[in-house]
Amino acid sequence: MSIRVEQLTKQYESGQKAVNQISFTVEPGQIVGFLGPNGAGKSTTMKMATGYLPPTEGTVIVNGHDVRTAPMDVRRSVGYLPEHNPLYLDLYVKEYLRFAGSLHGLSESDLSRGVTDVIERVGLGLEQHKRIGQLSKGYRQRVGLAQALLHNPPVLILDEPTTGLDPNQLTEIRQVIREAGRNKTVLFSTHIMQEVEAICDRVIIINRGQLVADSPLSELRSQTDGTLTVMAEFESDLADAQALATLPGVQSVEHVASGQYRITAKAGTDLRAAIFRLAADSGLTLVGLRQQEGSLEGIFRELTQ
Repeated sequence: MSIRVEQLTKQYESGQKAVNQISFTVEPGQIVGFLGPNGAGKSTTMKMATGYLPPTEGTVIVNGHDVRTAPMDVRRSVGYLPEHNPLYLDLYVKEYLRFAGSLHGLSESDLSRGVTDVIERVGLGLEQHKRIGQLSKGYRQRVGLAQALLHNPPVLILDEPTTGLDPNQLTEIRQVIREAGRNKTVLFSTHIMQEVEAICDRVIIINRGQLVADSPLSELRSQTDGTLTVMAEFESDLADAQALATLPGVQSVEHVASGQYRITAKAGTDLRAAIFRLAADSGLTLVGLRQQEGSLEGIFRELTQ
């Protein structure tokens, strides 16, 4: 396996345990989504896995190298994009990538070929002669992803790699990650559930530093209690949202945004027709209605609340 985490713990001087005895493995060729709410310990785990933060207890083996005893070998094996993408803003894109490649000891021929290839792969062709400081946040993320891929590492560890990307860019970068996952081990964190469903083989979820789920996506869905979730959007907030709670089978109603309600119902219930009739009878304008059964978002909420 390319990543093996064993009883990994990180405790700070304050006594807080950011990560508490978690264990998992990631095999070559797998793309694994690493999920959890803010403060769950995702970034801390990734920093320990890349050798940037020492564990308090336990260990991480990356590509056969122990982060404690062979940290430089681990770093040579990993392409890492941290949560806060550190870039030299005064350098030009191509100049920065050549600098990053030289730090990995690439020869001049490998460096020239690698920089040209990675610029094309992540869609930086039109931006390669600009200063990084002139780029939008989305294009800066592409530069960070390019430096992670540049030395062709067997393991990619990506912390929120799609932050700041627009929908078109998301599609392109998802494809880059999917292609990389064919012959690399990919562990990446994200808050975008559609992204996980689109490209992941498996999901690991941590909450308050502890592992709460580790399974293929299909198996994770089967572990739910079968409740159904409907997202209903009206033109404006309802004067009486409790009217939704009186519909047959409804268990809870949550106001999530202006005019938007998350409705949870018993398994086997189809609320769409009932909500439509309620809107028509009450003179309400219904602008959106989406029903999901066993959604990853619902599972995530169930495991981390």
